[in-house]
Amino acid sequence: QVQLVESGGGLVQTGGSLRLSCAASRRTISTYTMGWFRQAPGKEREFVAAVRWDGAIADYAETVQGRFTISRDNAKNTVHLQMNSLKPEDTAVYYCAADHFTTWGTHKFPGTYDYWGQGIQVTVSS
Repeated sequence: QVQLVESGGGLVQTGGSLRLSCAASRRTISTYTMGWFRQAPGKEREFVAAVRWDGAIADYAETVQGRFTISRDNAKNTVHLQMNSLKPEDTAVYYCAADHFTTWGTHKFPGTYDYWGQGIQVTVSS
């Protein structure tokens, strides 16, 4: 079992920045693909970003490409999502997720992931 806890969310104005963190416990995540997803009210959970277990490959949704950066620190068992140039449409609950032995290519699908955090609210005001 991997326990994931997100932090760093909050309220920010359009154009501002936030840095989300995901702290893992109970197991090392050094062999896990780590992903970030988000869910806005009335919408399905959607892929935001993912990073392979070794940090060598990352992928982003088109809507956040160039504005968000995912990173991981396996030594600290943490993953981060740096969010810049935030827009009101980025408002959502953001979730951290972990998956072992991921086939890269399936990393965009929520069903791929075995472990999820409780989510954290990000609100971008216009």
